[in-house]
Amino acid sequence: QVQLVESGGGLVQAGDSPRLSCTASGRTFSRYNMGWFRQAPGKEREQIAAISGSGAITNYADSVKGRFTISRNNAKNTVYLQMNSLKSGDTAVYYCAAGENWPKIFVNYWGQGTQVTVSS
Repeated sequence: QVQLVESGGGLVQAGDSPRLSCTASGRTFSRYNMGWFRQAPGKEREQIAAISGSGAITNYADSVKGRFTISRNNAKNTVYLQMNSLKSGDTAVYYCAAGENWPKIFVNYWGQGTQVTVSS
């Protein structure tokens, strides 16, 4: 069993560069591919970034490519999402997830989500 806890969300200004963190419990963190998903009001949840278990490979949705960076520290059981040049369209609940398959992650475990609201 893996428990995921996100942090770092909140109300931010357009153009800000916040960083989300997701810390996992358990000793098997490095075996999972990790992903960040988001769900905006009235829209389906979408995968926006993924990172392989070793951290060597990353993948991004076109909507965030060049603005967001996913990284992980397996020694700290933590995955990060650095978000730059935020826009109002990035307002959503952001979830981290652990799972298998690549580049589309089949999710085994979800975090509880953290709200990011971008104010213009």
